[in-house]
Amino acid sequence: MKSILDTLGADGSFQTLLSTLKMADLTGTLSEPGPFTLFAPNDDAFKRVNVDEITSDRDNLVSLLTYHIIQEKLTAAEIALNEQLMTSNGKSLTVLLEEGLQVIDNAKYVKTDIECSNGIIHVIDNVFLPQFSGWYCGCC
Repeated sequence: MKSILDTLGADGSFQTLLSTLKMADLTGTLSEPGPFTLFAPNDDAFKRVNVDEITSDRDNLVSLLTYHIIQEKLTAAEIALNEQLMTSNGKSLTVLLEEGLQVIDNAKYVKTDIECSNGIIHVIDNVFLPQFSGWYCGCC
């Protein structure tokens, strides 16, 4: 079984996520034993944000990307039992049920429960955007 990072690389639809993880020096983290839950925006999700803007400040980029990581392995069924999920950056994601679909912050699942050697990946259709003081992504 591949690590989260190797699984993303083998898929081909996470080039922007992989690129931003490298910029933020987080590739090592997702290669560690974990366990982790990664909410992985695919390349289509990144088309909805201004990538140049979110990559212009490394600290904010790290905060944005760690907002997609939970330091435990949670299946979609386990996530559904929560209203909030604490992320690696210390901020909470909101879990809602809207019209029968599970919504995590501003994203819906594209694919769930991709098992990896160090955790699990849930592909999402949007990039989570935590609030930063003095920073606005310009995409919303």
